[in-house]
Amino acid sequence: MKRNLTTICYIEKEGCYLMLHRVKKEHDINRDKWIGVGGHFEAQESPEDCLLREVREETGLILNAWKLRGVISFIYGGNDGEYMFVYTADSFTGTLTDCDEGELEWVEKAKVYELPLWEGDRIFLRLLETERPFFSLKLLYEGDKLLEAVLDGRKL
Repeated sequence: MKRNLTTICYIEKEGCYLMLHRVKKEHDINRDKWIGVGGHFEAQESPEDCLLREVREETGLILNAWKLRGVISFIYGGNDGEYMFVYTADSFTGTLTDCDEGELEWVEKAKVYELPLWEGDRIFLRLLETERPFFSLKLLYEGDKLLEAVLDGRKL
């Protein structure tokens, strides 16, 4: 099984997260979902290199402070999987720009759960909210359905 490496960042400002509504790309596994900003590693990038580049490319913002919060192992049935490094950030400069992958919007943290999210995202967003120390989360999906969630080696 091949594993893709990705980052995702939840940028915080005044009680809101910067969310990306994925509506612009064809054949997008995240189509119509709301997610943080991030993407795939490029050759020779560290997780932080990928984080900073993806945030700049998708938002126009330059992060000044960020924190690695956890790692998520996604497994999609018998297909390829993904390791995703999850970050939060609360200090940045720059001006928000248009994103070619969807629409960016500041959303109150409490209202994020009302959006169309992946079921597993609801789990790790709660972990971010509770300021839980570093976590490892395994999410097993079949299509859009979450079949199993394992947090730090224990089934939820």
